[in-house]
Amino acid sequence: MNAAEAYTPAMTDFRSNAVLKSVLKWGLWAAFNAFALYLVVVLYAQQQTAFALLGLVVTGIASYVFISKRAYAHRYIYPAVAGMLIFVIFPLLYTVGIGFTNYSGSNLLSLQQAQTYHLQQTYVSGARLPFTVHRNDGGLRLQVAQPDGSVLVSEVLAQGAEPAQIELSLSTADSSLGEALPLREVIALRKQLEQWVFVEPNGELLRLYGLREVAAVRPLYRLLENGDLLNNRSSERLTLDTQQGFYVDSRGNTMAPGFTVYTGWDNFSRVLTDPSIRGPFLQIFAWTVAFAALTVVFTLAVGLVLASLLQWELVRGKAFYRMMLILPYAVPAFISILVFKGLFNQNFGEINLVLDSLFGVRPDWFSDPTLARSMILIVNTWLGYPYMLLLCMGLLQAIPRDLYEASAIDGASPVDNLLRITLPLLIKPLMPLLIASFAFNFNNFVLITLLTSGAPDIIGATTPAGTTDLLVSYTYRIAFQDSGQNFALAAAIATLIFILVGAMAWLNLKLTKVKV
Repeated sequence: MNAAEAYTPAMTDFRSNAVLKSVLKWGLWAAFNAFALYLVVVLYAQQQTAFALLGLVVTGIASYVFISKRAYAHRYIYPAVAGMLIFVIFPLLYTVGIGFTNYSGSNLLSLQQAQTYHLQQTYVSGARLPFTVHRNDGGLRLQVAQPDGSVLVSEVLAQGAEPAQIELSLSTADSSLGEALPLREVIALRKQLEQWVFVEPNGELLRLYGLREVAAVRPLYRLLENGDLLNNRSSERLTLDTQQGFYVDSRGNTMAPGFTVYTGWDNFSRVLTDPSIRGPFLQIFAWTVAFAALTVVFTLAVGLVLASLLQWELVRGKAFYRMMLILPYAVPAFISILVFKGLFNQNFGEINLVLDSLFGVRPDWFSDPTLARSMILIVNTWLGYPYMLLLCMGLLQAIPRDLYEASAIDGASPVDNLLRITLPLLIKPLMPLLIASFAFNFNNFVLITLLTSGAPDIIGATTPAGTTDLLVSYTYRIAFQDSGQNFALAAAIATLIFILVGAMAWLNLKLTKVKV
């Protein structure tokens, strides 16, 4: 039997299917890469270099993982890696990068975009002339009245055509144009008419100016070789200032909009050296650490005491008490926060009404810094103790009862049992969870925003800062609630927060390796 006779129809079908699968595989790969590269080019053309680079990296890794045999096993974890790159690493690096610029509400554009904006500014250089629009010869024609009584008539404006310069010719007979379009139709055509430039016989350029007039409009600025702008009307020079990110006139005034420039470590140094920023920042940082630490201590204390009481054999109806004590954990936090905000209302809240009737006092919960912070700790303890209760209930079950029986024989008190048996055996397994709780409360944005919004404010601060602000809410207010919207300074502070929280996460990982 020769080699040709050795091939069976089944083998032929198998090879055909393999070829078809290979063609389909490479075809999908090529289509995916072509579409991804198209998106990258579009992003780059829109001056979104960072996003274009992200798309290029994600696409390149995907192509390697799904084509290379060496990376075969990695294709199953690639979606998670891609998600990490897009939603974690890229936003982090992008935020850090913004911290080294002057990016803010007044410096949003690039230099080229800011120049384009200024160069598009125009001014009226001549008289305003009334016009009418007529439908004629299958299109629209514009008739412009001159001061001497004559009229200028445009060529046919082909609807749907690209806007261009249209010649206006002198004419005295306008009856052939037909009746002028009513104002309603002119308004409907306004966007199209704004795109046309009409040229008078003397070369003057006319543009739409209002709903019934055209006027000679010229560019207000002219770009010079060194990047400065020259005002065509006043001959004033606008100097390009790459330190501030603005065009500056002869009197030193900045001309909005500004543009984004690299500022180095300026934002970070402002946080550490500017007294009007450093003072509030350090005060908020100290309060953030104290808030997170006290919240952990209070919630652990309440949860441990309640869990210990639920372990007491003389207590009946434990299932009911467990359900009621864990119930705050089931209610959405924002609902509980808003309820407490009403309870602590200084004028009509139930808490102040009770205190007024019993002791004749009405604390200023939202105006006094100390009381506001105390209120926040009370509310957060209420929100957090069920979590600690669940943890302690489970861990207390693991403590041998023999230890308590032996301590009872030795005459130990309940406090001795708590300090010498319960806490030493609970603290090690609880430590990683306590650190995680500390890190969570370190960035507890929802509580501060819904309850106090950072109030009362810190006097003398040049940035929006409150005595109850945490670093995360302080950063948010700088980025979105300040009149200047200083995104760069907020990004610098966010970078410092990331370093602190990252250190706590590293400590958490180290402690999870401790053997109990």
